[in-house]
Amino acid sequence: MIDIALEERLDDLDPLRHLREDAGSDEDIAGTIVPVQPPSVRNQTIQLEFTAAPDVGSVAVKLAVDASPGCGGIAWPAGEVLAGYITRSGTLEGKNVLELGSGTGLVGLVAGKLGARVCITDQAPLLGIMKQNVSLNQLESCVSVAELNWGEPLPSDLPQPDLILAADCVYFEPAFPLLVRTLADLVHNTSTQVLFCYKKRRKADKRFFTLLKKEFSWEDISDDPQREVYSRDSISLLRLIRRR
Repeated sequence: MIDIALEERLDDLDPLRHLREDAGSDEDIAGTIVPVQPPSVRNQTIQLEFTAAPDVGSVAVKLAVDASPGCGGIAWPAGEVLAGYITRSGTLEGKNVLELGSGTGLVGLVAGKLGARVCITDQAPLLGIMKQNVSLNQLESCVSVAELNWGEPLPSDLPQPDLILAADCVYFEPAFPLLVRTLADLVHNTSTQVLFCYKKRRKADKRFFTLLKKEFSWEDISDDPQREVYSRDSISLLRLIRRR
C-alpha cells in the first residue's frame, strides 16, 4: 500500500527523486517526461457521473484505470473538476476540442459526450488505456486518440482546436518548459480558448507559472458555483489567454 501523504512529503523535499531512482543513465534522464510511479491501481473499471446544465442532463463516463503505464493511468482530482465544469457549462456541439496530457482521457470523453469533436493526447504508454476508454464509452465516432509529446513539433495531422483542455499537467518539473512550448504552439491567436485546471502540490509549481507568463496571461474562472468546494483542496481552474 502506497502512503500518498508520505510520497508527497518526499516529493516536496526532492521533486526529481523518481527520475533519479528510475533512470539509469543520462540518456534515460533526457528522454523521460513522466517518471515511473509504483502501481497502486491495476485493471479496474470505475464510473464517474457529472451533473450537467438543466437542458443537457447528467453525463456518465466508464473509465478503465491502471497505474501500470504511469501516473496518468488513473483519475486525478483536477481532471474531475474540469470535467464537471465543462458539463455544467452545457453543450460543446460542433467544437473542435484537444485535450493535453489526457491520461485516461476522462475530460476529453466528457467533451465528446457533450457534442464536441475531440482529440485526446498523451505519451505512447497511455495510448492503450485511452483507446480502451473511448471504446468503453462508444465514442469512436467523435473522439480520436493521438500521441503528443510536449516540446516536440506538433503532428501535421493534429486538428486546429477551438478549445484546449488541460488538467493535472503540472506535476513534473522538467516537463514545465515543454508544456508551455506546446501550449504556445497550439494557440496562435486569442480565439482559441484554453481551460487549465491544476492542484497545487509543491513549491516548484511557481516555476511553471513563471515560464507560462512569458506566453500567456490567465484569469480564475470565478463564476463556477463549485469553485469554493474544490479550492479547499488547492485546486484552481484557470482560463489562459495568449499574449500578443
